[in-house]
Amino acid sequence: MPGGRSAYIQPMQQPQDIVITGVGVVSPIGIGCEPFWESLATGTSGIRPIDLFDSSSLRVRFGGQVPDFDPKLFVRPRKSLKVMSREIQMGFAAADLAMADAGLAAGHVDPERFGVVFGGDMIYADLEDLERTYRRATVEGHFSFPAWAEAIHEELHPLWLLKHLPNMAASHVAIAHDARGPNNSIVLGDVSGLLAIAEAASVIRRGWADVMLVGGTGCRLHPTALVARGDALLSHRADDCRRASRPFDRDRDGLVNGEGAGAIVLESRDHAARRGGRIRGRLLSAAARCEPTARRQGVTGSSLRSAIRAACAAAGLDPAAVGHVNAHGVSTIEMDRAEATAIRAALGDVPVTAPKSAFGHLGAAGGVVELAASILGLERGLVPATLNYETPDPACPVNVVAGGPLAGRPGTALAVNLCSTGQAAAVAIGAE
Repeated sequence: MPGGRSAYIQPMQQPQDIVITGVGVVSPIGIGCEPFWESLATGTSGIRPIDLFDSSSLRVRFGGQVPDFDPKLFVRPRKSLKVMSREIQMGFAAADLAMADAGLAAGHVDPERFGVVFGGDMIYADLEDLERTYRRATVEGHFSFPAWAEAIHEELHPLWLLKHLPNMAASHVAIAHDARGPNNSIVLGDVSGLLAIAEAASVIRRGWADVMLVGGTGCRLHPTALVARGDALLSHRADDCRRASRPFDRDRDGLVNGEGAGAIVLESRDHAARRGGRIRGRLLSAAARCEPTARRQGVTGSSLRSAIRAACAAAGLDPAAVGHVNAHGVSTIEMDRAEATAIRAALGDVPVTAPKSAFGHLGAAGGVVELAASILGLERGLVPATLNYETPDPACPVNVVAGGPLAGRPGTALAVNLCSTGQAAAVAIGAE
């Protein structure tokens, strides 16, 4: 077959054992695995005042901002920066770090059996790109559509739209790493990252690829995103922003926005063994469910409960064999209650950790970055702790890991994410 189509026409094989061989993280608490884990282990918060732009007009002026991120250290060719939003730049960097961590250099993978899947959010337009156009379209204090039509052609970069398409993260990553196999983008809010992992695993199990580079990227700190979403669900704990994200705590008052990206390399065990790759963990299963009435009646957690049970059944895990749950833990009143109730119903008194307490809500990046915390923790036999959990909430009946990392648990973990629209995803992993 010409081109890359031969990757899709492989005969069906027996289910593949899928392993994790690389991890890349761009987060508010560290760029790269070691800085990221060190912050988790020491209880370091990445919540800080926003200085990406002038935030003085906002009522909430803090979040999980990635400090000192320099895309020029990762993005190639350099000219690609012109058509990359911050989300795409961070996604590219996380993918690059994951490939380096996996030891996958050029020539180590058949390009037609190497694919990419990325989760993404809506990418908002940068204000500076549109400012001159809007100013020209304002005539005597009123917006003029004819003036806009003329200005948009003269002021806007011809490739402007490429900065804001959510499929461009997977596209840039695939081009840079010569991945000619299956390529996909998942855009479904907070569950996008874990769904991308499920899709990538399915590709390998179908025999369509040997290696999949999978990740998620998001920036909820973009000024347009902040204005569009408003601050009704945000924590207003401005006295000490590092204590603002408090998943499952009785005194939580809302979520904290953040930004970041995560990526992992998935391989069939056979391929990893042939090349002598280091195995960081095993992907056991993935499941997704939905409660369609969530928009009208609010999230009950039924979809998450079903997703957890389905993932455990597919992995052959009894509730007692789950070492810990890496929770969505967004720190809002209702969502935490729904999630905690679902976890308790499905798994009983399993230990629960909520990394958003350290770096905030990363949108589509959250699932993969949070899963990275569990991957690194399983390697060390530790469950990272939840920050700011001080007073249990009777309405959140979960066993929250707090005060320091927890040792002595089984070498398995379940990462979960939940959307306000009712979608839920669960991914089960195990130590090697």
